[in-house]
Amino acid sequence: MDLTPRPGAAPAPPGARHAYPETHAETTTRLRPVKARGPGRAAAAVVCAVLGLGLVGGAVTGSLLTGDSAAEPGDDDPYTASRSAWHSVPVDTLFPRTLKGDGAGPGATDRVWTRIGVAADGGCAAGLDPLLLETLGPVGCERLVRATYTDATRSSVTTVGLVFTEADAEGMSALGTRFTTQELAARSDLMPRTYPVEGTAAAGFGDRQRASWTVHVLTEAPVVVYAVSGFADGRTVDEPQPAAEAMAADATSAPAQAGLGHEAKGVADRVERALRRTVADLAEQPG
Repeated sequence: MDLTPRPGAAPAPPGARHAYPETHAETTTRLRPVKARGPGRAAAAVVCAVLGLGLVGGAVTGSLLTGDSAAEPGDDDPYTASRSAWHSVPVDTLFPRTLKGDGAGPGATDRVWTRIGVAADGGCAAGLDPLLLETLGPVGCERLVRATYTDATRSSVTTVGLVFTEADAEGMSALGTRFTTQELAARSDLMPRTYPVEGTAAAGFGDRQRASWTVHVLTEAPVVVYAVSGFADGRTVDEPQPAAEAMAADATSAPAQAGLGHEAKGVADRVERALRRTVADLAEQPG
């Protein structure tokens, strides 16, 4: 399999889900649109909806009469609710066009990041080195979605990814414990790959340009969030440094001095917050 990330696809027609016109600043790739329904399927859907409303109404009435709280709408498992988020949630929700990082820079300075490209969803081999892919093996990989951002000065670029796994809460908890106790997030041989975007500040953002990174295993949802940052001018980095170390007050490495640890952590945190809000909203929707 070719492990080189592909550049963004051609722009989709207006109104297409998960696709936006290509501009000089952004290249966005479709994330699995849903086929339009034909007349026959639409009619069948209407009939099913009517019947479904009747069944749901009966179920809700029954739960009120029997006191069965498990049948109440909105009491969904976040794991179940988030399973389809990678293709059912708009790309602007998973990866907002602009991320505001109030106090997220060195010395609590403010940051703003602009999305310049979104990769097509795919398997994890496209965005993860083999050893990291093996490390995540116990939880499986349902889908990987990625986007790349640049800062306001266009001097740094950051790829952020969401690995949707096949694990349950127990599996994600075990993986989170392993990452913590073995300090796996700090290992450079487990550093995620970048997503370069042709014609943008991230055109030369490859493996040798990786400067700082962060990996966070969620336990509230079957998702692993990561981000990897580097210089926008394409310079190579001989000694990448994990974000936690690069953000230390006494850090003197090139990634630390350039604030690239803050870039990786800031982008990852804000995409993770957006995902958490989305999962919470999905779980609260009537079942």
